[in-house]
Parts: sequence; C-alpha cells; structure tokens
Amino acid sequence: MMAGCTTQAARQDPVDSADLEAFANTMADRHGMDANAIAALLNDEAVHQQEIIDAISSPAEALPWYRYRRIFLTQDRIEAGLEYWQAHAALLDAVHARYGVPAEIVVAIIGVETRYGRYRGRHRVIDALRTLAFAYPPRADFFRSELEAFLILANEEGIDPREPLGSYAGAMGVPQFISSSYRAYAVDFNNNGRRDLFSEAADIIGSVGHYFAEHGWREAEPIAVPAQVNKSRVDDLLRASLKPTDTVENLIDAGVKPRQSLAFNQPARLLALETDNGTAHWVTLNNFYVITRYNHSPLYAMAVFQLAEAIREAYP
Repeated sequence: MMAGCTTQAARQDPVDSADLEAFANTMADRHGMDANAIAALLNDEAVHQQEIIDAISSPAEALPWYRYRRIFLTQDRIEAGLEYWQAHAALLDAVHARYGVPAEIVVAIIGVETRYGRYRGRHRVIDALRTLAFAYPPRADFFRSELEAFLILANEEGIDPREPLGSYAGAMGVPQFISSSYRAYAVDFNNNGRRDLFSEAADIIGSVGHYFAEHGWREAEPIAVPAQVNKSRVDDLLRASLKPTDTVENLIDAGVKPRQSLAFNQPARLLALETDNGTAHWVTLNNFYVITRYNHSPLYAMAVFQLAEAIREAYP
C-alpha cells in the first residue's frame, strides 16, 4: 500500500517526525496496521502545506450572506444542476423512494460541494490531513481522528492513500465526504461490492440520501420560510445554536410572522441573514438543521436550500 516512497526534500516542515511515528504505532496497536509503512507514508510521502493552514483559517462561511450566496446561486450552477438531474433522474427517484430525500436537495448538495463533480479539490487528502493533524493545534484532535479514519478507509476500500484529491479539510469525492463520514454513511447503492464516491453516480447520489436520512431528514416537511419580525423583540429570539430549540408557536407569540402556514408544534429557529437591502429573517426548521449536519454553517444550508429551489423550479 505504501510502496514507491519518494523523499520530499527541503520542505519547511514544522512537524516532529517522532509525533508521526507515535501516531503510526498507535495505528498498529489499534488496528493491526504496519507501523513502519504508515511512518514512511507520513514522513516521506505526505507533504506539509502551509496554504492548507491559511485556507482553513479564513473559510468562505465567514463571509456575509449577500457575498456568500453569489458564489453558489449562479445561473450556470442552476443550469448544470438541471442537467445533472435530467441525466440521473431514475437514480434520484430511487434514492428519494428509499430515503425520503428529494432529488433537488441531493442535486444541490453535489452542486454546492463540487459543481456536480467538476471541482473536487486540488489537495491530496493525505497532505491535508497530515498538515491539519500535526500542525493546526486548534483542531488537531479532530484531524488526527480523520487521518486515522482515512487510513482505515484506504484499507477497507482498496484505495491508495497517496492518490485521492480533495478539499483543504480532507473532504473527498463528488459529495465531499470526510473520511469518518465516508466510512459511516457511504453506501454501495448499485450493489457491486464497493462504495465509490469518486466515479459511481449510484453510490454518490445514494450516499448523500443515506447521510440525510441518518441525520433525521423528514420527508415532505418544509426547510425554511421567510418571515417578518417585531424588531423590538428579534434580538431575544436569535440563538447561537443551529438546532431549532424554539417552536413555531413560540416565535409567532414573539411577533414573528412566517410567510407560510406551519404547524405550531414544529421545532424552529429564527435566522437573520445580511442581504444587499438589509437584514432578512427566516424561520428554519428540522430539515434545515439536517442540512447543517453536512456543513455546520447556516449560510451553507441556506445556499443548498435556495439552489435546490431554483433547480426544482427549472425542472420540467
């Protein structure tokens, strides 16, 4: 698995090789893997990349909504989403039937993540995870666990760990699953004996549907509804948590007026977004929260929702 090592000469590497060897020994103890092979992979093959540290320190989700949405809500992305839906309509219907997740949501996720597979990231996953696991203290524990999951995944799925490309955070494949999510939620939807999120549309689309179902997607329920608010009370209703911890009834009692009828007992959360014309307010519901399980950002979830709506409206 680790053959063909080449020395990465003269790189600026802040990582102590002893830390890499300790990690390799842990992998051997926990999973029976070859410690020498893993140490060679991490010391001699994987490359520390400062640009990965720079990228994760200034993510797009830090932008205001009116700038963030312009990245994803484009006519090109809508039209490409329509084409993707038409090309995979039968498969999307099958995933909807099995998991209850509508086609437009699956398509929008893939559209936001990789423009329907066109842009899957340019960093080797092994480089990203090594860099973040050993040279990014704020989230080192998380990324060490992801590096562990990636090496296990490579063994399970017969992947050469030197080859996959992905995001600066180590997400990979058309739907950009991190390693732990790949292991937990990827499915062999076409029953050919492997879970391939890089090239098999059935597994790609099926895995997105399965991910949402496992995180509590509720079929046919609304996702988010625009609302008017009582400006004197709105600050008391805005929560830091992404989870819908209020109810529609509580929000209405506090002066929120959703522009669509909603069940009073539905869990809900008020969301404020910066637009070109001021602040817009939305009542977000369970399925909006489920989208944030894919990426823990309300901006991301709103981009997926609005792209999905635009694609659905364009679908004949």
